[in-house]
Amino acid sequence: MESIVIFLLLTFILLLSGFPVAFILAGFSLLFALLGVYLDFFDYSYLMAFPNRLYGVMGNQNLLAVPLFIFMGLVLEKTKIAESLIKDMNALFNKTDSGLAISVVIVGALLAASTGIVGASVVTLGLLTYPVLIKNGYTSRVASGTICASGTLGQIIPPSLVLILLADVLSSSYQQAQLNMGIFSPETITIADLFLGAILPGLLLPILYIIYLKTLSVKSIEKKSASKINVSSIVYPLGLMFVVLGSIIFGLATPSEAAGLGALGAIFLAYSRNNLTKKILDKSIHDSIKLTSMVFMILIGATLFSLVFRGLGGEDFIHRFLVELPDDKILTLIVVLLLMFLLGFILDFIEITFIVIPLIGPALFTLGFDPLWIGILIALVLQTSFITPPFGFSLFYLRGVLPKTVKTIEIYKGIFPFLLIQIFLVIVIFIFPELATYLPEKLLK
Repeated sequence: MESIVIFLLLTFILLLSGFPVAFILAGFSLLFALLGVYLDFFDYSYLMAFPNRLYGVMGNQNLLAVPLFIFMGLVLEKTKIAESLIKDMNALFNKTDSGLAISVVIVGALLAASTGIVGASVVTLGLLTYPVLIKNGYTSRVASGTICASGTLGQIIPPSLVLILLADVLSSSYQQAQLNMGIFSPETITIADLFLGAILPGLLLPILYIIYLKTLSVKSIEKKSASKINVSSIVYPLGLMFVVLGSIIFGLATPSEAAGLGALGAIFLAYSRNNLTKKILDKSIHDSIKLTSMVFMILIGATLFSLVFRGLGGEDFIHRFLVELPDDKILTLIVVLLLMFLLGFILDFIEITFIVIPLIGPALFTLGFDPLWIGILIALVLQTSFITPPFGFSLFYLRGVLPKTVKTIEIYKGIFPFLLIQIFLVIVIFIFPELATYLPEKLLK
């Protein structure tokens, strides 16, 4: 028991050091395991399973979708298609009360569905829409809050990278839980399940944002841009989104095939607008490789971390903590979600997905919770931590692109109403699991 606590505590401290997470997870886990072998509190056979685990990671067909979806989003961003979408959506809505802010929310949702990359969405929205909002009578508080909340929609709206990675890890944890319960033909969770489960929450959230913004009744000062709207800049990215998601949800293509289709569609869309150059294509490929390598290195490091944790008796430790100690399984779930929320301040969602969920998932599913419902709740909770002051990642992204004259406290005040909306939706999904499970049950069962 002491070895587990020491292992977790030292890993946590090292993660705060700023050194690359992947190397901390792999390097420290290996060193601790070798120390355990030397001092006879760790079984070396657990390390022998690592090559097979590594082969399974690299051969995972679902994870092939990751680099392709990243590439699709980067092409749309770097070829200014996302920028055109923002400008024309602004022109479409700026004659209505709070219209410009509403257009930012809608564009944030569309960018989420097109790219699935939160950092890119927040930065793009911040650079392109903040000056327009300020020029049209919005306070820096409202403008920054709207941008930050809208840019973070990529956490929950498919094809969110969060959902893709969550689906794979949840599926493994759910199967492990069933095997632990003596079920030797276990059910699984697919990316299509999680995508469908996220549709209703993903639609409800921007709708609630828009309702709030309508209550502010901000009237735009400038009306000039309303006369020229390029409808194709709105329709084509939307069409690409429906093709990609529809092909996955209706079983026409695997996630990796649909991601390839999305990447090809993004290239074709950029080429048809004469926006695609060799320099942009090379940069998109380079950045895709860089980000994908980071994701897979963390996954590999987390795999070794998980093996060492299990070798130290971590599964029994977690099981006792989640199953035997609390009398109420709902209370157990609330504790887990609060833990996820707090970890979201200091760890990226990729790290939480690969490190924490494999540890707590099997014990949690042993209690009988629906893994699809749990997956959507985790995604929403992580999204909430992304916009919660003072440590939310999206707040850092936005702070980096706003003028220095904008005080950080203004960003915090601006995000607060959206944070309350986010918490409200988490509570609603917690009370009504059907909002997450209805569509998958109706369309995929």
